Amino acid sequence: MGGPGCGKGTQCKNMATKYGFCHVGLGQLLRQEAQRNTQRGRKIHDIMLQGLLVPTGTILDMISNAMLSRPESRGFLIDGFPRELRQAKEFERIVGRAPDIVIVFDCSMDTMVRRALRRGRVEHRADDCEQAIRQRLETYYTLCGPVLTFYQQKKLLCNILAEEAPENIFAKCCSVIESLQ
Repeated sequence: MGGPGCGKGTQCKNMATKYGFCHVGLGQLLRQEAQRNTQRGRKIHDIMLQGLLVPTGTILDMISNAMLSRPESRGFLIDGFPRELRQAKEFERIVGRAPDIVIVFDCSMDTMVRRALRRGRVEHRADDCEQAIRQRLETYYTLCGPVLTFYQQKKLLCNILAEEAPENIFAKCCSVIESLQ
């Protein structure tokens, strides 16, 4: 978990490669769907351009499908999810258990805006314009508190300071993953 530009996608890709996990990137799933010329795709596209959250049912459907398509995986890294307490509880109901750990990448708003703007230029992502980034950050900070509390109470939360270079952050991620094995 973490706001846009905190590095969660980068670190999930690195962990998936090193440990053989399946990386389920919610943002990537949503962007792919938004590019499809379907009713659902157009709806997701409009929601994302406003920096708002896609409905929980749609999100859970997409994540479930991504996980079910990879039954051979050693495990899953679900990046950018949950964003609301309702999503966390519903996910556990559907999957039948809590996650093994919830890693939260902490960094300043300035860092996240700077990184997301750079990513938007490099990857030509329409949802990485400054107005949408700031709206997504506001939404994240408004909704994430109850989710973090939910996982903290279950003793599943692990905060990683994500202001450093990606390789230093990855070393911290590896320590967390290896402590579980």
